Amino acid sequence: MADKRLVVAISSRALFDLDESHEVYETQGTQAYCQYQVENEDVPLKAGAAYVLVKKLLSLNNKLNGDPQVEIILLSRNSSDTGLRIFNSIQHHQLEITRAVFTSGSSPYCYVAPFGANLFLSTSPEDVRKALDAGIAAATILPSKIDENSQVEQLRIAFDGDSVLFSDESERIYKEQGLQAFTDNEQQTAKDPLNEGPFKAFLIALNNLQTEFGEDECPIRTALVTARSAPAHERVIRTLRAWGIRIDEAIFLGGMKKGPFLKSFGADIFFDDQKGHCDSAREHVATGHVPHGIANE
Repeated sequence: MADKRLVVAISSRALFDLDESHEVYETQGTQAYCQYQVENEDVPLKAGAAYVLVKKLLSLNNKLNGDPQVEIILLSRNSSDTGLRIFNSIQHHQLEITRAVFTSGSSPYCYVAPFGANLFLSTSPEDVRKALDAGIAAATILPSKIDENSQVEQLRIAFDGDSVLFSDESERIYKEQGLQAFTDNEQQTAKDPLNEGPFKAFLIALNNLQTEFGEDECPIRTALVTARSAPAHERVIRTLRAWGIRIDEAIFLGGMKKGPFLKSFGADIFFDDQKGHCDSAREHVATGHVPHGIANE
């Protein structure tokens, strides 16, 4: 039987708002930062950009019969001493997070693979790139405007296509040869599945969880939000069909700004490789930049 567990590794700065603490570190140094965290270790940290995503992921365990199938791993550059405030905040917010690594300033990305993580979320672009290079879905969590009043219980995750779910093979043609060459290529290869991108395995893990529920009562909803339009839509649809992957909504925007559509979908997070699309998205929803493919070379 296939392992349907979903493991997400997340940095403390993606989970909680540590901007105030980080400013102390930047302006006054390590010692002042450590003192500040110890003095405030009983003051709960506020929610960070990926907090709602984590809360909804963990809530899936309450809807599943049997063993918990979703786990969140905390990876932090704090020391265990300053990390006590992080753990106290986890308890305050009633998050079922029990596994953590505190590296005292070193990059924690090397622990992503041993935990078997399907996804790594961090505010460090350097750590994210290392994880992507190691074949793990990863994104840099950006400062985002989030509707904290959203009462939708369903977990909603949206993905860009090229360079995220799919490889950058088609995007490369577009960037190097222009729109007409891209369109011609997509029509000629419409029945040839695209190669996989860095987030295919994560989407499969989400799909595996979705199969635990009936379609009408599924607490997870996914969307493909792409700048593609007809006739470049066909290859995308056929690729997902060939992979046996279910996407609940597919939005082909033909170059329109993605932000308003992501707000309408109610995305808890959106993943895209292009900074322009990320800037539009993060005006409305939590956004993860995927530094992969030709747009990031």
